[in-house]
Amino acid sequence: MAYTTVTPYDIIQNALEDIGAFGEGQQLPASDVNRAYLRLQWMLAQWQRKRWLIWHLVDLSVVSTGAQSYTIGPSPSDIVTVTRPDKLESAFLRQITQSQPNQIDYPLELLPSWEDYSRIALKSLTSFPSYIFLDSSYPQGKLYPWPLPQAAIYEVHVQVKEILNQFTGLTESLTLPEEYYPAMEYSLALRMAPTYGMPVSQDVRALARDAMNVLRVSNAQIARLVMPPDVVRPGIYNPYSDQIR
Repeated sequence: MAYTTVTPYDIIQNALEDIGAFGEGQQLPASDVNRAYLRLQWMLAQWQRKRWLIWHLVDLSVVSTGAQSYTIGPSPSDIVTVTRPDKLESAFLRQITQSQPNQIDYPLELLPSWEDYSRIALKSLTSFPSYIFLDSSYPQGKLYPWPLPQAAIYEVHVQVKEILNQFTGLTESLTLPEEYYPAMEYSLALRMAPTYGMPVSQDVRALARDAMNVLRVSNAQIARLVMPPDVVRPGIYNPYSDQIR
């Protein structure tokens, strides 16, 4: 199905018309366009950090070198991304040699904070990794797998949120999924209304709420609950089936 090309200028014009700041088809002053353009960029930067506003995760990897940490973020980095991720959604270790014909993946437990990583006594231990920590420093983050994987034998894989493309011009064609366009328009209208001292109609508020709910419902991916081993009762052996349930 073909969709009409949408640009940042279209989003801005519609949003300002929605709050009555300008009339339909009226030429927008450059200063107003620039202000709204900056707010639009800021809004997308905030959306980038919300898992329910991102439509999928991407898998990124680096071959182990025996180093204690690996950089992730804008080039030059061990793992190059447009912007450094704020957090890891999941991670695993892949054995890439001595595992043929199949490469084997082992899940890594995420350490959520520096405080957790600080509790590791021997941070330079080289062995089979079980944990990984992301230091979300700026502009490049740092990944700390532990214990340290041996060089060239493993790949460290991390899953992070897809990048919401930041546009570089007012007339650039947007390349986001189409359901993002109304959410961008009506959410920008809510953000711009105080600048003009304009009241926001209940219709615009309802449209903004509905557009965001569409994103929330379509993007939500809730992982299955996994209980800590310490609180799970061991399975019961069934002698008739020779299985533990």
